[in-house]
Amino acid sequence: MDEIVKIVNDIKAGNIKPIYFLMGEEPYYIDKLSDYIEENILSEEEKGFNQTVLYGRDVTIEDIIGTAKRYPMMAERQVVIVKEAQDLTKTIDKLESYTENPMPSTVLVFCYKYKVLDKRKKLVKLLAKNGLVYESKKLYENQISLWINRVLQGKGYTIEPKANAMLVEFLGNDLSKINNELEKLQIILPKGSIISAKHIEENIGFSKDFNVFELQNALGSKNQFKAYQIAQYFSDNPKDNPMVVTTSLVFSFFIKLLKYHGLKDRNPNNVAKVLGVSPFFLKDYDLALRNYPMKKVSQIVATMRDIDVKSKGVGANALPNHDLLKEMLVKIFN
Repeated sequence: MDEIVKIVNDIKAGNIKPIYFLMGEEPYYIDKLSDYIEENILSEEEKGFNQTVLYGRDVTIEDIIGTAKRYPMMAERQVVIVKEAQDLTKTIDKLESYTENPMPSTVLVFCYKYKVLDKRKKLVKLLAKNGLVYESKKLYENQISLWINRVLQGKGYTIEPKANAMLVEFLGNDLSKINNELEKLQIILPKGSIISAKHIEENIGFSKDFNVFELQNALGSKNQFKAYQIAQYFSDNPKDNPMVVTTSLVFSFFIKLLKYHGLKDRNPNNVAKVLGVSPFFLKDYDLALRNYPMKKVSQIVATMRDIDVKSKGVGANALPNHDLLKEMLVKIFN
């Protein structure tokens, strides 16, 4: 995030590179930087003749170079943005000749998503020397909470730990999806608001009582009645509660519990760091730790691997979700 801020500040200060090669597994920051360049380098009057958006699947490297070598019309610069540039992977090395001597009046932006160039290649060295290479890496799950806090702080909002953890549990590390949900909340809530678990439940489409978060709590506390209620709700609403997602999150919960059992240093800060969870939720893991001995947790992890395979249609003889959920709960509780 700090690198993004520096790139944006450099652009604001007029330190604009002739080439921006934005690549990596996390598309969120690639889109953000590309959108910023598209919206801010040229004035509205200049954009009509001097801003071009191309798509990798529709053009060749030669087409891009030809466009980049044009002179701007009645403006200091032209901007050329190549979206979905990963579709040009096979021929991307042909960019070398242009990168050796890029047009100083062109700002050429590549959005190369879900992949990275081999950093040993000559092209990457040329891009770094004569332009800018930015790699957008996926955040680990234990980094998402801090990211949410920073994004909201920058917009004048704060969020309760439980609400933050709910977003991470439900949406994973998909920054674009999380950001979309945060923007919905910012429309609804006035600046300065503290986003609560109730706001998440009411505005982001999660059932208050029947969600994976509550299922995890029911499992940890060995509340069988509640767990079977939630399982029934999931069976009745499979579109909103995909079996693959459910098994993945339950598996993750017990893997963390297994790690907890193996920890010698059980200082709360260390436990939260190792497990990758908010300290706010350690009490739930403490309860589960007492309810499930290490041997039982190991058995559950093996069971969850089997259930996960079956949920993906392997060796399950087309068992319906309801039966898989029931099998999962029976093996966890017994």
